[in-house]
Amino acid sequence: MSGLASPAPGFARQLTARPLVTVGLAVFVAIVAACFLLPALGVTEIGGMSVRSRLSPPGSEGYPFGADAFGRDLLARLLVAGRASLGIGLGVAVLSSALGIVIGLVAGFFRRLDTPLSRLIDAMMAFPDILLALSLVAIFGGSVGNVVLALSIVYTPRIARIVRASTLVIREMPYVEAARALGTRTPAIMLTHVLRNIVSPILVQATFIFAYAMLAEAGLSFLGVGVDPATPTWGIMVNEGRQYIDNAFFLILFPGLAIVFSVLSLQIVGDGLRDALDPRLAKET
Repeated sequence: MSGLASPAPGFARQLTARPLVTVGLAVFVAIVAACFLLPALGVTEIGGMSVRSRLSPPGSEGYPFGADAFGRDLLARLLVAGRASLGIGLGVAVLSSALGIVIGLVAGFFRRLDTPLSRLIDAMMAFPDILLALSLVAIFGGSVGNVVLALSIVYTPRIARIVRASTLVIREMPYVEAARALGTRTPAIMLTHVLRNIVSPILVQATFIFAYAMLAEAGLSFLGVGVDPATPTWGIMVNEGRQYIDNAFFLILFPGLAIVFSVLSLQIVGDGLRDALDPRLAKET
């Protein structure tokens, strides 16, 4: 029993071995808790408008982060927008990982499909991420679901390439050949013998995609082609606040800091996951 219980604590020690990773994980957990737990304790609405309080600076009239151009509490709006931004990032990470796993497994396991699927992946990765995302959002529309779908299509090739490369190696392993000899069906081999052995790189890449998707959504919203403005996100808040940058710079400062800290902490956690799941890379770097 002790042998079964030891990997989890070992993984936790590896993950938190670097102080920077511990700080990054703590920052990200704090951001998620602020956006999802604090609203559950009372900050559930953006609040009403108040012409008298519009553009109030931080700390005045009961507004710790100030008030926006309509007199709404900036802190409450920041938390509500954070739920949308984090939700979009998580949705893109999950959907792109699922699509990438399917495409990568098929391309790596079936030689006839490898060439056309690989050429499709290469063609998609030849486009700049933001340009391809702009085109897809323009086609699909600006709802939350469509933005998640568009960004998932953009980042699917990143997962697909990793899964394909790993599958090409694992499919030639002796235990896979033994499973074939025993009559194990191909789908079962792909799931039990291939996929379970490449979970680590997929998890690490999904963490990075989470961060990339949040940054891309903020960029799309800042350009005015992302989520519908009726659904606040941090990118939309930055876009709305830029016209008041001269006399109310805090309208951009706080959502901008939320984006920076979220993306940076996720990147640091992703590096920590990579080192914890593959200690050989940690020694090499």
